[in-house]
Amino acid sequence: MGAGASSEEKHSRELEKKLKADADADARTVKLLLLGAGESGKSTIVKQMKIIHQDGYSKEECLEFIVIIYSNTLQSMMAIVKAMTTLSIGYGDPARQDDARKLLHLADTIDEGTMPKEMSDIISRLWKDSGIQACFDRASEYQLNDSAGYYLNELDRLVAPGYLPTEQGVLRSRVKTTGIIETQLGLKDLNFRLESYSSVYSKNIYLGKTHICNI
Repeated sequence: MGAGASSEEKHSRELEKKLKADADADARTVKLLLLGAGESGKSTIVKQMKIIHQDGYSKEECLEFIVIIYSNTLQSMMAIVKAMTTLSIGYGDPARQDDARKLLHLADTIDEGTMPKEMSDIISRLWKDSGIQACFDRASEYQLNDSAGYYLNELDRLVAPGYLPTEQGVLRSRVKTTGIIETQLGLKDLNFRLESYSSVYSKNIYLGKTHICNI
């Protein structure tokens, strides 16, 4: 009986110790819920926090953003091309009208996140056109990623062999939030848990002790 009781007491102490450790860890965890409309910058804040407090992105992580950056670049030029018609802006060089048609056709045939030379050449010619630039200057009149100018100005570097996205390139990348994205950051004695929700999920969220950040 004595040995059995001793074993039970040991197990009880270990359980209490674990419960206390879990409680201490929970007390040091700050949960931040990022809420905001689409394109409001929720993902950007998470990336900024990672760069500032987690030594940024590794080479391997940066390479994973290439497909997103290529996709953002193509989407931006397509948005400008379509806005040319909506805003009744003409091309500076009539030949660019044919480039615009080719761009829209290629966009439907290539693998998402790739940038074939034919496409990058077309985008480069379009970006240099005075009509495209005039349309870009009126970006407030249609939906255009705020990273459009950055990527289009850097196009030659983006498609160069061995291209490695910089942290600035990663920070400016845009991808639609689907589902729940969670990032954990350690800062001094606290553990921050950032959660970003898509609008689909944000309607049914149990808040508990979560701190809400409206973006």
